[in-house]
Amino acid sequence: MSILDEFLLTDKVAIVTGASSGLGVAFARALAEVGASVVLGARRTDRLASVAAEIEARGGRALAVHADVADPGSCSALAGAAMAEFGRLDILVNNAGLGTAYPASRETPEQFRSVIDVNLGGSYWMAQACGRVMLPGSSIVNISSVLALTTAGLPQAAYSASKAALMGLTRDLAAQWTGRKGIRVNAIAPGYFATEMTEQYAPGYLDSMRSRMLIPRMGRLEECAATLVWLVSPAGGYVTGQTIVVDGGVSIT
Repeated sequence: MSILDEFLLTDKVAIVTGASSGLGVAFARALAEVGASVVLGARRTDRLASVAAEIEARGGRALAVHADVADPGSCSALAGAAMAEFGRLDILVNNAGLGTAYPASRETPEQFRSVIDVNLGGSYWMAQACGRVMLPGSSIVNISSVLALTTAGLPQAAYSASKAALMGLTRDLAAQWTGRKGIRVNAIAPGYFATEMTEQYAPGYLDSMRSRMLIPRMGRLEECAATLVWLVSPAGGYVTGQTIVVDGGVSIT
């Protein structure tokens, strides 16, 4: 068997949340490219349909499902849709996320809770729904952030707290499920990639961060997607409870 075969996901089924843009689209494309059937979840169903059509045009299998991960019932419905369509569920990518930049002295309870409900609560409810039906050999990846490990000159208390909490959630779910259920649970902490979130930054902000990038450029979406494929495939089969940082060195500067 070739080492490249270790990265194949033939006959596997994956859910990707937040699959309507940015890293979510890159994750879905990459999983389909290595053989997985992909269930795409997000609130913007028009964009989901476009991503699903693209994957199917390339010979893959995709299902677009409206989902609001802040709602536990919607999370259960998304997992149920995957089971109904494909009969199994092997991979969950908790990518749905919400970013804000409110000064801590002025952030309202509603603003703070909205971020926590999606970034942390949504990942937990999705993991719970999927963990109930996943078989041994399955894999969950939570998408954290470099801001779980460092600060970056913006007032992002809610976002940073939610992403740091995801790292703790990853460790605990791995401790609970890897030995007992055979489900590996890991996280990826991306740095700066071209997404809708980075498009909202003020002019000049990303240039100001470049001095902290040991690899002096923004990441390519494919680089983060390749890390995901490794983690969920047999190639990453001995890795659990870890957060893999893909940030060009920002978190160590």
